[in-house]
Amino acid sequence: MLDTNVLMHDPTSLFRFEEHDIFLPMMTLEELDSHKKGMSELARNARQASRSLDALVAACRDPIEQGIALSSLGNSEATGRLFLQTEAIIEALPASLPAGKADNHILGVVRALSRARTDCDVVLVSKDINMRVKARALGLTAEDYTNDKVLEDTDVLYTGVLALPEDFWERHSKQMESWQQAGTTFYRIAGPLVSELLINQFVFLESATPPFYAQVKEIRGKTAVLRVLRDYLHAKNSVWGITARNREQSFALNLLMDAECDFVTLIGQAGTGKTLLGLAAGLAQTLESRRYSEIIVTRATVPLGEDIGFLPGTEEEKMAPWMGALEDNLEVLNRGGDAAGDWGRAAATDLIRSRIRIKAMSFMRGRTFISKYLIIDEAQNLTPKQMKTLITRAGPGTKVVCVGNIAQIDTPYLTEGSSGLTYVVDRFKGWPHAGHVTLLRGERSRLADHAAEAL
Repeated sequence: MLDTNVLMHDPTSLFRFEEHDIFLPMMTLEELDSHKKGMSELARNARQASRSLDALVAACRDPIEQGIALSSLGNSEATGRLFLQTEAIIEALPASLPAGKADNHILGVVRALSRARTDCDVVLVSKDINMRVKARALGLTAEDYTNDKVLEDTDVLYTGVLALPEDFWERHSKQMESWQQAGTTFYRIAGPLVSELLINQFVFLESATPPFYAQVKEIRGKTAVLRVLRDYLHAKNSVWGITARNREQSFALNLLMDAECDFVTLIGQAGTGKTLLGLAAGLAQTLESRRYSEIIVTRATVPLGEDIGFLPGTEEEKMAPWMGALEDNLEVLNRGGDAAGDWGRAAATDLIRSRIRIKAMSFMRGRTFISKYLIIDEAQNLTPKQMKTLITRAGPGTKVVCVGNIAQIDTPYLTEGSSGLTYVVDRFKGWPHAGHVTLLRGERSRLADHAAEAL
């Protein structure tokens, strides 16, 4: 039995239960109907779920009481049947549960169905934690909807970085080929290690002298090509005045400055430099190398606390309060103008702002960005569907950078395993034009670092 929030979270959930039968209470249909109006993502999902139900009912040739074959719409994976509540079911619930509440009505239907159908297991599937707790308190079986989860455990999420074994050089020196090309050193290696590698993954061996940092650029059969990285830890390779402070930041800048890498994801806790690195690389490639025409910044407008109401002004003025992190990072990146005085600093600030556009996600549908540098900030609050909508806006010559912290998800019903950011990291790993780095070390301040660990 599906709760309404499952259909509103994933309108294709009707077809995700393979051989199992699905039962929809009449109250679920009522709640879908009451939520279908509006322009929100939930309203769109409610309408899509309603359309799927309408198509299933229209395709049914047998009496509806016998169930509707879910495969009737051409979905071969769903071999079960859909049952709709066709008659009133009255089941006594504890007096402490108000009878008029929709959740309690659904619980009553679950209880009645579990008693009537002793030939099978009746399971309530709901995204509402309290609903599941109440169901279990009443002796009913309840589960979360997990089909939307990319990973059950985010500890196994792809980090984009692999530490080489201590005996790497000893084991591979005899079967290793090296050459120079355009001032960069390449190595071709073979052996069992190759099976663990993915394209654009970073490998390192810090016990070597000097430390070895490389990126996997090609995998063919049992051989892989490693490219030695540019050292962004050195001041001579600074990007818009920013120098990497740790190994992972240097890896991130190698991806951000790579013209062949169209999609970059950066995950890390607060203060690891995700937005700063992305913005510095964008300014360097927009104003210095002219690779991109402008920088576009957007983010999910999910408040941390209570909503303060409607915001006045134009689209960019409405987005300004959400872009405090952008303003803070621009202030850091413009410190280099101090030597030119107030006039020089003001001129540099105006130049930078003229190349940065702040856009709301609400108006992204139908757009195509050509030769833009798109930064999606706080991407952990996006659903996989929203993430797909944004990334498919990219036209020729556009680079998309997604940054976020999956430990700070504020969107209801999203978890670390089902976030759109987790989704794209898992789906894009190994693609030759995408890269990912998990930033581990905070560089904001000793206070912020200690707070992240202790609180």
